[in-house]
Amino acid sequence: MTAKRRFPAQFWLMFAGLVISTTGTSMIWPFITIYSSQKLGLPLTAVTSLLSINALTALAASVVAGSLVDHFGRKGVMTIGLFGQALAYLLYIPAREFWVFALLMGFSGLFGPLFRVGTDAMLADMFAPEDRAQAYALVRMGRNIGVALGPVFGGLVVVISYNLGLYAAAIALSIFGLITVLFLRETKPQSEQEQGTSLRSQLQVFGEAFRNGHFNRLVIAYTLMEIANTLIWGFLPVYLKTNFNVSEARYSWLPTTNALMVVFLQVFITRLTRQKAPTKVLPIGALFYAGSMLIIALGNAYAAFWAAMVVMTIGEMITAPTATVYVTNLAPENQRGRYLGVFGITWNIAMSIGPLSAGILTDNIGMRAPYFFGLGISILSAVAFWALDRFTQRSAVQPDQPVVS
Repeated sequence: MTAKRRFPAQFWLMFAGLVISTTGTSMIWPFITIYSSQKLGLPLTAVTSLLSINALTALAASVVAGSLVDHFGRKGVMTIGLFGQALAYLLYIPAREFWVFALLMGFSGLFGPLFRVGTDAMLADMFAPEDRAQAYALVRMGRNIGVALGPVFGGLVVVISYNLGLYAAAIALSIFGLITVLFLRETKPQSEQEQGTSLRSQLQVFGEAFRNGHFNRLVIAYTLMEIANTLIWGFLPVYLKTNFNVSEARYSWLPTTNALMVVFLQVFITRLTRQKAPTKVLPIGALFYAGSMLIIALGNAYAAFWAAMVVMTIGEMITAPTATVYVTNLAPENQRGRYLGVFGITWNIAMSIGPLSAGILTDNIGMRAPYFFGLGISILSAVAFWALDRFTQRSAVQPDQPVVS
């Protein structure tokens, strides 16, 4: 199979759109807790509750996003999600009160899953199962090019004005929205177009997905790991600025380190991990998250926090593409969007728990408590992934239990 056939023009258009949109959004999103804290002047529990609101509405959207993508098509749902997110970023600019921030956080959460699930489903449509791991790895590389560029620019821009970062995010999302409208073609399989789905049948698919022993065990284990992940992406910026006086510009090099590692190492890591069964690989990745939590919990210097990001990124590169491919290969062709939508709720559940728990633990116990909590959660996740592997081995001899490899 030639490179042109494996990676068609539409793939590279999506790749470019993701680079642009992620660059814009990562100029402001890593600093959103700092922005909210400074603008509202409230305790960390209140500030982190905004992330929980965003995550809960995103959770609700994720439940229906897969069904919408499967029923109405990938392209239209992606377009609505992109332009909806762009509008949300613009509306942060005049916001001054907690209830307005809460409303906008909820509004933003509704649109994020739409283009994320649509993008993942479109990728699954374009590639054969044996090529999806590499395609998802390249897409992650594209997103992380944006994450490498965005925080560096954002760290410099927000010192001047947070509004400039908000404008940049809105413009970047709108550019990807225009690319989607003007250049991307619909990829929904003909089998889905012929089938048609009612709301009741869509919800039945969710029930079937959760009744799948492999899938529900993966969701539980991955959610636990993502709770630790949110303590880095949702809480670490305000943790470092509040307790160690790390500025936005200096913090920005941590997500940039993460992104550069993914850009240069993700494809290599994926080539290594796909040689093993996913259930053998996932517990190892979770242990890297545990290591990063321990480093932050004990750390006092910027170098320690940078090292924690490096360790966490290795775990991320091991687990993220592996789990996504596991889900797409597990799902029936006409239900990929819904399976990916259900899988997407792992981040939303984690984001609704992680930062808020960190705020509560900080306000009531101490500044290091959130990361000792994250250490325990990460270890529990590794145990849950190991249990999934044992379940897979036991069910391998039972013909009614599908085994994903």
